[in-house]
Amino acid sequence: MEKKKKKFSFPTAFTVLFIVLILAAIMTWLIPAGSYSKLQYDGDNKVFVVTDPEGNQEELPGTKATLDKLKVKTDIAKFKEGSINKPIAIPGTYQKVAPHKQGVLEVVKAPIDGIYDSIDIILFVFIIGGVIGVLNYTGAFSAGIAALSRATKGREYLLIVFITFLIALGGTTFGMAEETIALYPILIPVFLAAGYDILVCIAAIYMGSSIGTMFSTVNPFSTVIGSNAAGISFTNGLTFRLVGLVLGTLITLVYILRYAKKIKENPDYSLVHADKEAIEAKFKKEVEAPKLTLRFDIVLILFIATFVVMIYGVSQLDWWFTEMTALFLVSGLLIGVIAGLKEKEFVEQFIAGAADLMGVAMVIGIARSINIVLENGLISDTILYNFSKLVTGMNPNLFIVVMLGIFIILGFFINSSSGLAVLSIPIMAPLADTVGLPREVIISAYIYGMGLISFITPTGLILASLEMVDVTYDKWLKFIMPLMGIIAVFAAAMLLIQVNVSL
Repeated sequence: MEKKKKKFSFPTAFTVLFIVLILAAIMTWLIPAGSYSKLQYDGDNKVFVVTDPEGNQEELPGTKATLDKLKVKTDIAKFKEGSINKPIAIPGTYQKVAPHKQGVLEVVKAPIDGIYDSIDIILFVFIIGGVIGVLNYTGAFSAGIAALSRATKGREYLLIVFITFLIALGGTTFGMAEETIALYPILIPVFLAAGYDILVCIAAIYMGSSIGTMFSTVNPFSTVIGSNAAGISFTNGLTFRLVGLVLGTLITLVYILRYAKKIKENPDYSLVHADKEAIEAKFKKEVEAPKLTLRFDIVLILFIATFVVMIYGVSQLDWWFTEMTALFLVSGLLIGVIAGLKEKEFVEQFIAGAADLMGVAMVIGIARSINIVLENGLISDTILYNFSKLVTGMNPNLFIVVMLGIFIILGFFINSSSGLAVLSIPIMAPLADTVGLPREVIISAYIYGMGLISFITPTGLILASLEMVDVTYDKWLKFIMPLMGIIAVFAAAMLLIQVNVSL
């Protein structure tokens, strides 16, 4: 009897992350360790603290003269008002240090450290899962989806346009990224009921966030902190970023809508067609959903209001995960009370909902472990130093395209917009002076490169998002790589235009 060949199954997010983690550890054996001296402002004592690569610290007067002496062009007011509160790299201070090779023990410990280090976002995910579990149990969610599906019948594409645009707006203004995790369980049933596949929903949410943050206009976590580190106003280059945002969002929408139209006409075209039954079994709500009642209306309004309050808190009140998590916890309790759930019912559904997102929480922690291995291996500064030498004295047009590529690579190793800004911008921004370019072009290259790599990097949010919706990484890559290529060409063109206008 002929044996059936086993069909290849792409590994889960966990396996992909562990492979990348091992590769990151190997890199610490191949790339020499090195570090820049770091500068931080001590507001209590009104002094600058300089930490050299060996860990020795020196206090210097908290004055502009100190910054001039260190060739740091950042406005001292930005340090004093707290706009820059992380250590920044001091140009010209790179030196090699003793190797910090990451071995088997470090690799084994890294996921644990990653989970500890990510506990704020992990708890946020668990609370969101609990709230959604309660909401599903009440029946209000199913009733709301059925009503929304009826309202958009024949104009389902408006869902894609509205969601992508709204999230892109959040991304460009306050860096909306982790907050979108709460949206997947809510919106996936809506998109499935509209006749789309799960990739359309992922793209609308994830790419809305990615495009918004890539073309950040006033995002304090990237554009503002990066501009501060470069010693310029964040309004410099704002027009180009705004044009990029509009055109980049349109390109993304056209790409998603074309794919959505094809699968609506022929579901076999879907890249996740083989998983259709499993996905619908998990996410698609019954058509015979309960009708909306006054109680359901109040529950849904409260739930939507939670997101509105969260966005306001993050953008206006400096909220972060502690406040956001507390907000959703209170919202969940109120939903349970309004829906009339008994205490035991509420607790059981809340815990069950949180348990559903255990895999997502683990992925977030393991992704962070990769950055921990790279940080502990002290190779990020070495990579930055060698890149900075590479572009010195280049033709301005070649310079800016190469800078885009450099920030794409650095964005993988330092998957934090603010972290990458304070480390790289003080080193890279002065290089623009050497080729006769204004420093805002470096800020554009930085946010474009960071945004592009976020489309696919395993160290970012994409694997956590895919784990939440049971889609493998290869399916996402097949879907997104053509769009990534288009956006990369567009970003390079925008940079070249900005360079030539400024010359």
